[in-house]
Amino acid sequence: MSPVFYMDAEIRPNRSLSERGFIILISVVTAANCASAAVFLAVGATFVPFFLGLDALAVLVAFLVSFRAARRIERVQVTASEIRVTHETPKWTKLVWESPTAFTRIQVEKDDQRTVALKLALSGREAEVAAALSPRERADFAQALERAVWRAKRGAI
Repeated sequence: MSPVFYMDAEIRPNRSLSERGFIILISVVTAANCASAAVFLAVGATFVPFFLGLDALAVLVAFLVSFRAARRIERVQVTASEIRVTHETPKWTKLVWESPTAFTRIQVEKDDQRTVALKLALSGREAEVAAALSPRERADFAQALERAVWRAKRGAI
């Protein structure tokens, strides 16, 4: 029999640039660098186009790394017996935290009414969760997590 989940949340990083927007941005950066390279070559600055090419390559690599990080999912699961946090990608799953629900504390760190960090704690161990969320979203998630743990401890569905 599968356990009853009081919470099974997926946290995905937000990326405001779509794939189409990325292609347009890289096209504009490449066109601007090619135009600049042509001007510098015409003036006799032969090494500048090499550095402009490195600049375009660095922008491309930075966005590819960002898009790869966006595929990483943080999953928080609460059952009556345990709280489990995993990081998942399409290729692998890594268990980050596992602890008994009854003994796990939820720590919410605030700074000027903003939720800066949300941590699970047990016996001197801590694991930060929901780091990809904004402070307001993290505060809402903290409340939902506390409700789920409270319901799990009491066996309420």
